[in-house]
Amino acid sequence: MPAEPLYLDHAATTPLLPQARAALVEGFDAWANPSSPHKPGRAARALLEGARARVAAALGWERETVFTSGASEALALAIRRAKVERVVTSAVEHEAVLRLAGTGAARLPVDANGLVNLAALEDVLADGPRTLVCVQQVNSETGVIQPLAEIAALVRAAGGILLADAAQGAGKIALPDADLIALSAHKFGGPIGIGALLIRDFALLEAPGGQERGYRGGTENMPAALAMAAALEAGDGWMAEAARLRDLLDAQLQAAGAEVIASAAPRCPTIGGYRMPGVSSAAQLIRFDSMGIAVSAGSACSSGSLRPSHVLSAMGLDAKAAGEVLRVSIGRETDEAAIARFVAAWRDIAGSARA
Repeated sequence: MPAEPLYLDHAATTPLLPQARAALVEGFDAWANPSSPHKPGRAARALLEGARARVAAALGWERETVFTSGASEALALAIRRAKVERVVTSAVEHEAVLRLAGTGAARLPVDANGLVNLAALEDVLADGPRTLVCVQQVNSETGVIQPLAEIAALVRAAGGILLADAAQGAGKIALPDADLIALSAHKFGGPIGIGALLIRDFALLEAPGGQERGYRGGTENMPAALAMAAALEAGDGWMAEAARLRDLLDAQLQAAGAEVIASAAPRCPTIGGYRMPGVSSAAQLIRFDSMGIAVSAGSACSSGSLRPSHVLSAMGLDAKAAGEVLRVSIGRETDEAAIARFVAAWRDIAGSARA
């Protein structure tokens, strides 16, 4: 008989919250094009602008909010339209950022815990023109939280702009101190296909024209915006329990012989990276999947690749060690029984390998 499914891949996407599902239906029931001048269009516009205000309020954001199709589009808008002369990223950014920045962009090194080298950032800022610096708030593979307050101070002192990829942190921990912030609703219980770029000042970006204050073309996705607002309003009250469960997972896997990745760095409670020495990530994924347990090897966009993780490589892991790491990510419904089941499966797989 197949094992009961156990989902521990919430960093890839997490289930739609009931509140968000209800808000989607509300939006579909009131559907009209929010840019149309007639009465139904004006009603849809009112709902859209209400959702915009609710999203900002839930996040504690007091500046501008532009809805996008997700974090990737928000990042693209920021990187392509920022009024800067060059782009700098950390070496551990999401692949979407690295692709957008291009191979010529400088990449800031990180230490063994995945934290950006601030001295290197100062050096880069000192010898160049106006710069867009792109740094994740929470790393999607390790959960490491970057010191964005310190990074923001250095960037602004040099006259630059800071873009924070908050896809993994928004709705879970406080927003970072940044000029531009990208986020995605399906990471915190909203629907797929909606996200936002938070903008400190519209003067930072060139407007390409179209909807969303002229910063994005296409009919506005009002139902999804309502659902995104509802998901954020559900709150982050489950974070304390997530932190307890992740600490429990860390301790029990360490006792079983695992290496906890970036254990000395501040990490978001929902994400943990764990190395099983001597067993490849691919072999682990097959075994866990056969036991009904869904986890991943790195970000969802690259977990099917045979290439070593660029994040783990930047942190100093060699190809073999990096190829033995799995990501476990916790959601609202994760409980202690789920952690116990995963640890038991880990012990079984590791024990079989040793035998």
